[in-house]
Parts: sequence; structure tokens; C-alpha cells
Amino acid sequence: MTESVNTAAVAQRYYEAMSAGDIPAGTALFADDIVWHQPGANQFSGVRDSAAAVGEMLGGMMAASEGTFALTFTGEPMVNGALAAIPAHFSGKREGAEMSMSGVDVLRVEGDKIVEMWLFSADQEAEDAFWGKG
Repeated sequence: MTESVNTAAVAQRYYEAMSAGDIPAGTALFADDIVWHQPGANQFSGVRDSAAAVGEMLGGMMAASEGTFALTFTGEPMVNGALAAIPAHFSGKREGAEMSMSGVDVLRVEGDKIVEMWLFSADQEAEDAFWGKG
């Protein structure tokens, strides 16, 4: 299997799991030492350096959004070697606030694991306002 084909397969499995709300299946694709780059200036921004830390962050997002945080992929993975860029839509609601926007997630695959992830938001200021400083 070529690197690009493997990258596309791993990316597709990840986004199908996350879009279905199957967070355990999605996070099972993370390398134990994944490096996750969460953008912005909010309570979830920054770099996480393990699957456990990313899982904790995702759990925090679910709690902050009162269980409504949702991610769906909106297009096929665009692959370049070990990298995949995937257009996504994410949303959430909480008392007094709502967020719904497009973004792009870029992931790097090694073997059958996601080893690094960068997230991009269409409106980072609005995302920051939704999540708050915490």
C-alpha cells in the first residue's frame, strides 16, 4: 500500500468515526504520542502531546457544549504523501451561545496511526468566543 493510499484510508476512518459520534473509535487511531495543534485563544487552544491529553480536551469540549459538540466531514480527504487535509463542519450549543462553522483539519499519518493534527477554523474569533477563556 502506498503512503498516500494509507493516509487516505486512515483519514477516512477517523472522520467517519467522529462524524458518527464514535469518539472512542476515532481516538483509537491516534498514536500514543500524537501532537495536536488546537488553534485560537480559548480554553482549549494550544498543543497537546498525547492521545490522553487530546481525549481530555475532547471531553472538555463535550462538557462545555452540554454534549452538543459535533464534527462532520464535508468532503473527501485531499492527500499529499503522509498528509491529509479534510474539510469539516463543527458545531455546538450551550446556554446563551451557539457555534456552527467550517474548518479544515490537516493530519499526518505514520503507519496506521495519526501522529499529528492541525485544525483551522473559518472564524477563529467566533470559535474563541464560544469556548471562552475557561
